[in-house]
Amino acid sequence: GYGITYKSKDIVFDLMRMLPGITLAIYREHQKVREIVMEHRIDGLISDNRMGCFSKKTYTAFLTHQINLIAPSPIVQWFGRQTNYFFIRQFDECWVPDSAAKSNLSGSLSHGTPIKDIHFIGALSRFQKRVEDKKYDAVVVLSGPEPQRTNLENIIVKQAAGLPYRFLIVQGKTERTAEQYKVGNNIQVVSALAGEALNKAILASDLFIGRAGYSSIMDLARLSKPALLIPTPGQTEQEYLADYLAENGVFHFQTQTALNLEKDIPAALAKKGLHGSFFDETGLQQTVGRFLERCRFLP
Repeated sequence: GYGITYKSKDIVFDLMRMLPGITLAIYREHQKVREIVMEHRIDGLISDNRMGCFSKKTYTAFLTHQINLIAPSPIVQWFGRQTNYFFIRQFDECWVPDSAAKSNLSGSLSHGTPIKDIHFIGALSRFQKRVEDKKYDAVVVLSGPEPQRTNLENIIVKQAAGLPYRFLIVQGKTERTAEQYKVGNNIQVVSALAGEALNKAILASDLFIGRAGYSSIMDLARLSKPALLIPTPGQTEQEYLADYLAENGVFHFQTQTALNLEKDIPAALAKKGLHGSFFDETGLQQTVGRFLERCRFLP
C-alpha cells in the first residue's frame, strides 16, 4: 500500500511527508508487476489507480477519475498534475469511469486534460436499484482516515440523538467482526456492511449521509438517492466534488465543522439527486472488447 494517512490539518504538509514512502511503493509495485508479467506471460493489465502497475511487455490501461489533481497551492497543484500525467502516460490507455458529456460526475478532475487515449467508460457501481421497504430516515456511511472518521461519527451521534429521525450508522470499521448496538431510541450502529447488505440499507432509507468520495457518488447515481455530502477536511478532491455537485443542484453539501443535521437533512432531501444515465454498459463493453483485441505479450 501507499500508506497514506492524514495526521495534520495541512494536506500539503502531509503529502510532502509521505512522498518518499509513496515513491518507494510505486517503484516496488512496478518491479513486482514486471516479474508477474514475465513469469505468467500476461497479455493485458488494467491498473485501478496504481501508478506503478504498468509494463512495456504487455498492453495496459489505467483506471482513474483523477487526472487533473486539485491542491490548495498552485505550485503543489502544478507539480502534482505533472507527476500524475507522467505516470498515466506510461499506460497505453486511460479509462475514466464517467460520461464524456457536458453533464458528468467528475467535472474538471477528468475533463479537459492533456492526456491522449482517454476512454470514458461510464460510471461503475456494484449496487443495483430496486424497491425496498423503508426502515430508516437516513443512512450514515462513515469512511476515510482517522481521526476524521471518528470526529464525524461523534458529531453525528450527538446531533442525531435529539432529532425525530431514524438513523442507521455504518461505522466503516471493516477490520472488526460485525458489531451492532443502539444509541438511544433512534440510532442503530453497525461496525460495517458490505455489498448486498449496504445496497439494501441505502435503498431502505430516504437519505444518504457520508463523505464525497467518487465511489460513493457513483453508487448514489445508480440508486438515485438524495445525499448530504460531508467532505473529509483537507481532502481537496472530495471538497471539489461536493461543491461541484451542489452547484449543479444535485446534492446538499456541508463542511464537517458547520454540520447541523436539523437544518441540513431537510435541505438535502429537497435536492433532486442523481440518475442512472451516467452508466454506459455498451460503451464499457466496447472499450473492454477493444482492449482484449489489443492485448499481447511482447517477448
